[in-house]
Amino acid sequence: MLLTERYKDKIKGVLSCYDRIVIHGNIPELCFDGGMTSYLYKNDIKIFDYPEWANNRREELREHAEKIAKENGLEIEFIRKLDAFRKDDRIEAIVESRGDHPGLVHIFSAMETCTSYKPWHDKSTGKTFVKNDSSKCLHYYFYFIDPDFGLCYLRVPTWCPFRLQFYMNGHNWLASRLSKQGIGFQMRDNAFLSIADWQKAQHLSDHIRVEDLHQVLDILANRYCPVVKKLGLAYRWSIMQVEYATDIAFDKPDDLKFVYEAIVHTAIHSVKPENIATFLGKKLTGKYEGEMGNHFNKRILGTRIKHHMGATSIKMYDKFGYVLRIETTVNDVSQFKISRDVQQRDGSVIQKVAPMKKNIYSLFPLGGLLKASNRRYLEMVSSWDDPSDGARKLEELSESKKENDRRFKGFNFFSREDLQLFRVLSHGEFNINGLRNKSIRKLLPELSPASVSRILKRLCVHGMVKKVSGTRKYYLTKLGKSVITLGLKTRELFIIPGLTEAAAN
Repeated sequence: MLLTERYKDKIKGVLSCYDRIVIHGNIPELCFDGGMTSYLYKNDIKIFDYPEWANNRREELREHAEKIAKENGLEIEFIRKLDAFRKDDRIEAIVESRGDHPGLVHIFSAMETCTSYKPWHDKSTGKTFVKNDSSKCLHYYFYFIDPDFGLCYLRVPTWCPFRLQFYMNGHNWLASRLSKQGIGFQMRDNAFLSIADWQKAQHLSDHIRVEDLHQVLDILANRYCPVVKKLGLAYRWSIMQVEYATDIAFDKPDDLKFVYEAIVHTAIHSVKPENIATFLGKKLTGKYEGEMGNHFNKRILGTRIKHHMGATSIKMYDKFGYVLRIETTVNDVSQFKISRDVQQRDGSVIQKVAPMKKNIYSLFPLGGLLKASNRRYLEMVSSWDDPSDGARKLEELSESKKENDRRFKGFNFFSREDLQLFRVLSHGEFNINGLRNKSIRKLLPELSPASVSRILKRLCVHGMVKKVSGTRKYYLTKLGKSVITLGLKTRELFIIPGLTEAAAN
């Protein structure tokens, strides 16, 4: 049973929603040195005139930024030392003073690193072109409150290739949609403490319209970086980073504290690399070379546990003492695979499982994957939360069962053979892709095919696994997942340490 069901009388509601969303805007024709070279030749601009050409565009952007500031009664604040203060804190103070009505809030400027090009002549080939370079240029941060997306910013570099960065928060986006639907809510920072209709809010969150976001992004690019439109070019928008949160809102801080303290400290010791892969819907193999691990830290507002696998992570923390948040963060959406149309070299299009595209239209299918990731994590922490229910399940599992006048013995977490089996079954790839006789034998090579078949039958009779009809594949049931997790945790965290301490005394 999920803790959301176990404590439903103490919970206001549950909501899964995008949180932080960071999007990049690139100009396809200018975002790589070959494309930039082609653009210059096509427009009769000499390669070694590129610096002058780019500098003229920079001056246009600077004048445009000054014009926007003047029209809105603002002064551009130049940040001399990048870590002198947090921009978000400054913006929060300004919004508190001006109010949260739509419009431009503030403009920062700062010298920051940017991609660039430099002219080059290759004497060996006689060809002249631009090649990749890196330098610093002036960047503008336009902070504004959008009627639909709330507080956002657009980061605009003044040097070609003018790579934009847009930030928004999905909770603000949803808040706007709730207001338009006449659904009341109470919000603090980027979390809902209460919503009049949680089910309707979840429906709105699940059906985001990326087309609306795309339209707004194009408008913002033309408004704050108009030189690109003058060049006859347009932006292509891609996902840089997203956070997807599942929030469980409790009535009282004491209710959340009672649940949270036990499960967060258990997570520190219990979550293994294969579990992290399972949460994220991935398969952990011997070929994986990225970093994985757990991090626990105390913050001013509470504690947080974070598990990471390469460019993806999942974390759990308490927010304001009222909200238990489980959040998956993705820095590279192509790490996830989905079934989609793939164009072949001959031009034909076929449907196959392939890495997710980075364009913003992946936000819709990605939301479903990340919601499932949070759900898997919630299932695991829920299995730690009810010791009485867990004890009953473990007791039932240890008892023999009959089927067709044949007796199948129970399982024992102190039996070496059963313990090996459960550790194998807890591997993340089985949770995602299912298991077969041969896949178990790869990890337990001492067992024969007939022995594994008997084990699988025994697991089926005890409700631990379920066979997929018409195949040789099995999947762990909810009972199997919870009992294995709870049994291994109880043995490793409590029973063995307790016996060791007793022996020492």
